[in-house]
Amino acid sequence: MALGSSIEWTQATWNPVTGCTKVSPGCANCYAERFSLRLKRMGNPRYSCGFKVTMHHDLLQLPLKWKQPRLIFVNSMSDLFHEAVPFDFIESVFTVIQSSPRHTFQILTKRAERLSEISPYLPWPRNLWMGVSVERQDYTWRVEYLGRVPAVVKFVSCEPLLGHLNLPMHDLQWIIVGGESGPGARNMDTEWIRSIRNQCAESRVAFFLKQLGGVKDKRAKEQALLDGNLCKEWPSISSLSHVQSVAINAVG
Repeated sequence: MALGSSIEWTQATWNPVTGCTKVSPGCANCYAERFSLRLKRMGNPRYSCGFKVTMHHDLLQLPLKWKQPRLIFVNSMSDLFHEAVPFDFIESVFTVIQSSPRHTFQILTKRAERLSEISPYLPWPRNLWMGVSVERQDYTWRVEYLGRVPAVVKFVSCEPLLGHLNLPMHDLQWIIVGGESGPGARNMDTEWIRSIRNQCAESRVAFFLKQLGGVKDKRAKEQALLDGNLCKEWPSISSLSHVQSVAINAVG
């Protein structure tokens, strides 16, 4: 597991589950699938099954060993709410999060229906941020399911952004936008990004531009600039706990 992460909006990754299956257009060029198959070829025992959904029970307690507070992205190589992950295992992950108040955990899913279905039976501590992925307008329904979840911070990841979005902004604290990268990357129109930025400004939701991916402007792409500006906002510090504020300041 990584104590440092190349993902700009987190500090560490924790993968008690690896592997997934495709559910929508944003999955087409999945970086986690490519990386998993590469690790399998390299002989990494965690990926002996390639990208098949696999639970790693021995990694469940890992965050408890990390003493310094940090932002932790849960399952960067999977989806915790995949139908192949039993409820009891999901509950164990949430229990570890609840037992690790010095850390802030970020969970992201495309399986918003299952998230909504089982959320009443899970603990929701203040150090847990919950997000859904929305890549295209016909998947904004995921945000509606997210709205039923009692997380202190709710966020949306629009990566890869594949079209213009009108997002339901009510009860959201954070929007992350990113273009696709890697083999076969699809282009992203900067007008789509501007629209989301403006929606965030109107609704007072933090806007974080991670990367531009397929955008053709080389300088902007390299620096993730929108109209010459870096857009790296975080959820309002005033609404978060002291530990969460410390973790965010360490990243920013």
